[in-house]
Amino acid sequence: MKNTLPVRILNLFTIMNRGGAESMVMNYYRKIDRSKIQFDFLVHREERGAFDDEIESMGGKIFRICPLNPLKFGEYKAQIARFFDMYPDYKIIHSHMSESGYFAFREAVRRDIPVRICHAHNTPNYRGWMINDRIKGICRYYFKNRIRSLTTDMFTCSDDAGKWLFGNYNASRLIMMNNAVDAGSLKYSEALSHSVKKELGIEDKYVIGHTGRFNIQKNHRFLIDIFGKYSEINKNAVLLLAGDGELNSEIKKAVADYGIEDKVIFLGVRSDMERIYQAFDIFLFPSLFEGLSVALIEAQAAGIPCIVSQNISPQTIITDIVDKLPIDKGISCWIEKLKEKETAGRYDNYESVVEARFDIESNVKWLTDYYLEAYKKVL
Repeated sequence: MKNTLPVRILNLFTIMNRGGAESMVMNYYRKIDRSKIQFDFLVHREERGAFDDEIESMGGKIFRICPLNPLKFGEYKAQIARFFDMYPDYKIIHSHMSESGYFAFREAVRRDIPVRICHAHNTPNYRGWMINDRIKGICRYYFKNRIRSLTTDMFTCSDDAGKWLFGNYNASRLIMMNNAVDAGSLKYSEALSHSVKKELGIEDKYVIGHTGRFNIQKNHRFLIDIFGKYSEINKNAVLLLAGDGELNSEIKKAVADYGIEDKVIFLGVRSDMERIYQAFDIFLFPSLFEGLSVALIEAQAAGIPCIVSQNISPQTIITDIVDKLPIDKGISCWIEKLKEKETAGRYDNYESVVEARFDIESNVKWLTDYYLEAYKKVL
């Protein structure tokens, strides 16, 4: 690596699968001028991720080290050190691992790597009752407090996410990087909507949709409770679930317990969500917590009426087609809102997304300029 263009940015991730942060970074990567900026990735899994082929096709390098395991911190630190021994020329590290980037940043400080961007993507304020949840919370608190002094550039997707990771006292240092989407590719098309519904065998159905990893954060069980009761009222309703995760089997069992297997379609991880959104009539999103949801931005760009939990950051609400509801007062208000929205239709929100500065075109220029300016300062 030489001190010439393109500037190579080392992105830190767990694995490049189709999560919110990963999808957002890929939105930028596809649009960025790769003659000026090139992305490489240090990941923490041996298996290939969903985006790996695309990354490599665009000239990105993918490096693999062991997972970050509390029982094997010594091995992990040794692998981080060996990585920087082998690849000492990176000047900019951009970590998307929140507090889990601590050991990499500590090594980067020791190596005098000048630009260390830590990026807050979430607000994991959920307090589970299991002992594992409590231990995880203690570890997160410990490492997030220590990574702050190792960070040169504090990026965030929202005020709440930045506050969680970096603390109130660092509010003036926060740099907002919008979770931008390709708004043009998400514009509603009636013809395409009919085509996708036909393809899925639901052309005459009222379609409630959700996309997100099957984990505690996304609150799928609550979502199934809502749909299970609502489907008794609207016999024509179906539920599309895009995504996968550790709670997949549990949610399928909940669907079976309600006896609605014929009304719920598990789509798995999709590479064509811009098409799948065309089939949604309503977007249902009862998350326990979020940083700034890429999926919700995409749904608004696609013009889908959205019903979401009150835990969603206000900065995610960029159009007037979003209704926020509590998740601690039962499902009745959610069902009533679904009934109210049955005739809502779809919207053209392209201009609203652009005006809110969540379209990728303007944001990718900002990020390019930021990286180039940071690189210029350290030469």
